[in-house]
Amino acid sequence: MNFAKHRWGLFHWFNGIFFLLFATATFYPLWHEISVSLSSPEGAARGGFFFLPREINGEAYQTVLDSPYIWRAYTNSAFITMTGTILSTFLTACTAYPLVIRGLPAKRSITLAILFTMLFSGGMIPAYLLVKSLGLVNTLWAVIIPSAISAYNVLVMRSFFETLPYELEESAMMDGANPIVTFCLIILPLSTPVLATIALWEAVGLWNNFLQSLIYLNDKSLYTLPLLLRDIINGQQAAMQSGEFSKTSTDSVIAATVILTILPILCIYPFLQKYFTKGVMIGAIKS
Repeated sequence: MNFAKHRWGLFHWFNGIFFLLFATATFYPLWHEISVSLSSPEGAARGGFFFLPREINGEAYQTVLDSPYIWRAYTNSAFITMTGTILSTFLTACTAYPLVIRGLPAKRSITLAILFTMLFSGGMIPAYLLVKSLGLVNTLWAVIIPSAISAYNVLVMRSFFETLPYELEESAMMDGANPIVTFCLIILPLSTPVLATIALWEAVGLWNNFLQSLIYLNDKSLYTLPLLLRDIINGQQAAMQSGEFSKTSTDSVIAATVILTILPILCIYPFLQKYFTKGVMIGAIKS
């Protein structure tokens, strides 16, 4: 018995040490970028491991924030993220809920059709031609609408809806509620975990969306944050190569852009973490 307790204690020690090292390895890249962004040009240029900023200097952030389009880019990214997240979460729920209603004709075929889109797509050129034919090029809606519904998110939300007792719908129907009232007043309020999970996924994807913004947005006044930060990095590198820039280093500016990009998501995530964990587990266990 004592030997078993000793082995169990050793397991806890090794388990704790392993996860501590894993957490450190996961957190260090973020800490490295923070340290580089706050270091002096000379300190950042030396490279290597950064345990603390070297000769603290905030010029890198000033360089990024001095861009005349930076706040416009933040506004565009915020609009795309907020509007796209709300629209995508609502449309995903509206698509997933009918797939769990009993008696829906061809329910299995519809599910397979949705699953098919995860395996095959038209490609980039047909997608661009479609967006162009709809007159969405050089509008923020070109980033929002094409990715409004994800087949994977639909399947995850459908799995969650299947865990809800069918008796709730029967009781609502006996009280005279139609399917729309049942969905809006009963199903959605009970689906907070999966709704928060899908919203978090969509928000992260839209905030960091670079490829679609690069393809569809040509007007600099419509640039999102990733596009503007790319221009800032390219301009900083050109200035360094020509010897015109001395206050900051390229590494410091790149690190500052990374921190400014992920900061909003880092602020939002703690409030959604509990829903995120529960929603992911339900989607993984129930299919």
